[in-house]
Amino acid sequence: EGTEDLLCLKPAQDNSLRKRQLEEQVDDPEPGQIFSHNISTSQIQGQCIQKFILSAFDMAREIQITPRRILYAQKKEGELYKNLMAISNEKQEEITQLIQVTLKDMKDNLVEKAGDYCYQGITLSDSEEIKSAQSVHIATVEIQNLVLSSLSDSVASQLVKSVDCLQDTFVGTLQRCLESLEKNCQDQEGSLLASSAVKQDLTETDLHLQILSAAYNVELTTSSSSSVLHSFIERLRKLLHGLQLPWTQAPRLDSEWRKRVATEMLNSLNAARLARSISAQFRDKVRSSHEAFQAAMHSLESHYTGHLVRTEEQRVAIRKLHAPRLARLSLESTSLSDMVQYGMPQLGKEIGRGQYGVVFSCESWSGKGPCAVKSVVPPDEKHWNDLAMEFYYTRTIPDHKHIVRLHGLVVDHMYGGGCSPAVLLIMDHLTRDLYCGLRAGLKWLTRLQIAIDVAEGIRYLHSQGLVHRDIKLKNVLLDINNRAKLTDLGFCIPEAMMSGSIVGTPVHMAPELLSGHYDSSVDVYAFGILFWYICAGHVRLPYVFERFQNKEQLWTSVRKGVRPEKLPHFDEECWHLMEQCWSGKPSNRPLLGYVLPLLESIQARYFQKLSSGKHSYVSLELSIIKKKSLLDISSFDAATKMSCHCECKLTLGYKIVKYADKLDKEF
Repeated sequence: EGTEDLLCLKPAQDNSLRKRQLEEQVDDPEPGQIFSHNISTSQIQGQCIQKFILSAFDMAREIQITPRRILYAQKKEGELYKNLMAISNEKQEEITQLIQVTLKDMKDNLVEKAGDYCYQGITLSDSEEIKSAQSVHIATVEIQNLVLSSLSDSVASQLVKSVDCLQDTFVGTLQRCLESLEKNCQDQEGSLLASSAVKQDLTETDLHLQILSAAYNVELTTSSSSSVLHSFIERLRKLLHGLQLPWTQAPRLDSEWRKRVATEMLNSLNAARLARSISAQFRDKVRSSHEAFQAAMHSLESHYTGHLVRTEEQRVAIRKLHAPRLARLSLESTSLSDMVQYGMPQLGKEIGRGQYGVVFSCESWSGKGPCAVKSVVPPDEKHWNDLAMEFYYTRTIPDHKHIVRLHGLVVDHMYGGGCSPAVLLIMDHLTRDLYCGLRAGLKWLTRLQIAIDVAEGIRYLHSQGLVHRDIKLKNVLLDINNRAKLTDLGFCIPEAMMSGSIVGTPVHMAPELLSGHYDSSVDVYAFGILFWYICAGHVRLPYVFERFQNKEQLWTSVRKGVRPEKLPHFDEECWHLMEQCWSGKPSNRPLLGYVLPLLESIQARYFQKLSSGKHSYVSLELSIIKKKSLLDISSFDAATKMSCHCECKLTLGYKIVKYADKLDKEF
């Protein structure tokens, strides 16, 4: 008993010891432990957010694709039905000829087969004499069935080949589409699903059933009341109603009698009437399969409607609840880690102010500088969540030369005297934004290069599954060489996480943004408006927009197709690109993979036009190599400095873009 008591107490003692150890660690944690735990926690939270976003993508894709698949399946089945009905009407002459040839080829064989036939429904004496008139009737029916069955099999095997192309063209595609629909939506109760209308029944061996069901291959009942074979033979039997059988008062049902019955029967068959009978059977089968398919599709569509509603509810929960909460926790974890590792950034002078915060300069933070610190005071829970998601998107995407890099984040709980905490976002400090650049005056080819940089940045965001949703002059920053970078991803969001909320700057907003149903093409629209400003070379509103008193009037006009006017100095190719980008129909807007090469070709055309020919490629290479070795810089930077010094940046810029990679590799 004492041993048992000790065994019972030992786990409790171990638990108590572990509890005291944990309490000691919590009471006096070391900075290294805090940093390590926060890094691990932040990584786990980031992985969870990523899984949520990927799930939202899958859900959004299912919601978009499923109705299209259903419509596609219905369309293909409709085409299949029309083609099969046309075949049944058009091929009667072909079927008639086929029956005539088959009768001629099979006549001798069928007669011999009838002569060797053994009766199933009657018993004869050794002399093969009949005992009753009923026996003669049964024997006659058996011979008829033998001949008709063999004939039907042969004709059907030939006709199957005439619809094999439909089997490949329509049924295979239709079956794959329906299988993909039902893969995620299996009916547990075993009710009729649409794909049962296209599944091949491998247990059927009669070739005449293959031609009748070659299009749909539905499972057919074989009972005498509903069998297609039974119905077919009954129709053929009516054709033989007036047939005079060759027997005497007391016929012997021997081999010769069976051959005579088969011969007379084959001679009396009418190929045209047989063809009409087969075609009628074919049409009946196709029509019933078509009706069964339509009913099954309606059932599947109804089932999927509820499934898609539940999927959308789950996607909304991820977008509005789960992902923002995790992002908020990740923001806090990252803030604590950055604070422990790098400390609070020292705010310098104010360098900018926006709707949601103030931007300060910072000499150095985390060993990087100069930096810009964007301070944001979220007024409510929604803004906290939005800011957390912005931070997650900006922090997790790989660095890109045309996206402003975010170095870190710290939550300052003493900001503004401790009234409300502020989130300090530490990022690259660039010289100015595009708005200020245009006001100060930028040369045309410099502006064109900025347009290329912006297009590359937007394209990169789209490649990461993100939509910026607020492309405008003030969200394009310029470095000392007037190369552009996109900033302010506050409205940036994956397509699958978009709620249809109205965001952005009115002048740059695509018409569909107001409806709440939009995709990444809204960034292409905004780029078209931005490109108008770039080509115009100033920041004044387009003339057609100046007369509007409020944004509602502006939006109403934009929905009606009002767009910025063409200025006299616009390049025709640039103007055409603008018109494509701000098309009212999203599907008509070009992809950025098309926009970029077009901009580069325009740039090359202007470089070629403005080239004076004073600087050959050889002298260019020698000058760049010399300056590169003296200053220990890249070929591109060397060319930039040299071209600025020579005041011929346009010509040299074009040439170095073409040769910089080559020079770096060789030297």
